[in-house]
Amino acid sequence: MVRDGYLYGLGLLAVAGALVWWTGGWWWAIVPLLLAAFFLWFFRDPERAVPAGAGLVVSPADGLVTSVTSVSTPAGEKLKLSVFLSVFDVHVNRSPIAGVVSGVDYQKGLYLNAMNPDSADKNEQNAVTVAGDGYEVVFKQIAGLLARRIVFNKRVGDRVERGERVGLIKFGSRVDILLPGDATLSVKKGDRVKGGASVLATLAPALAGAAEPIAAVGEKRI
Repeated sequence: MVRDGYLYGLGLLAVAGALVWWTGGWWWAIVPLLLAAFFLWFFRDPERAVPAGAGLVVSPADGLVTSVTSVSTPAGEKLKLSVFLSVFDVHVNRSPIAGVVSGVDYQKGLYLNAMNPDSADKNEQNAVTVAGDGYEVVFKQIAGLLARRIVFNKRVGDRVERGERVGLIKFGSRVDILLPGDATLSVKKGDRVKGGASVLATLAPALAGAAEPIAAVGEKRI
């Protein structure tokens, strides 16, 4: 479990105990007990079997693939996948590939519904670039309507492994992933994926291409 789960959960359990002691009525503890149970469940952090194999890109988040688009950038065509996380999904984020964190770009923003396409540009977000085996993959942590904090535990220059835990988005949110345009996709819109376990695409070192920021010149659905 993520540390935040213990902080929220144990804090609410203490509130429940205090209410029972102060009022003498156990029913006053029902709401804080339910909230404590929710937070302990929400911040769960299950172990995942990370796939092995050259060029595999795993999902950085649990959720529903809501968009697969072809994006035009100054560096050429890229593929952008969007994964929506509801409050029922695990919210721990993982590195999509093994490599070195070569860029971290955080920006403050709004808290639009993560299903809204404008959230990719206007919401609070953190774009992370990981370089390894001759290519770069960018994933963007995007806060949603209920999310109010993005956590990223690595720094530029840190080494990460494929599927390694790297951060967290609290409550409903979205993660976008930018890949080289000639990547071989393993998922489609409507698929459900698990962070660190589901393969999104396969890249070969020969397909290497530096990923551009996810703000694109233009895009089309595929």
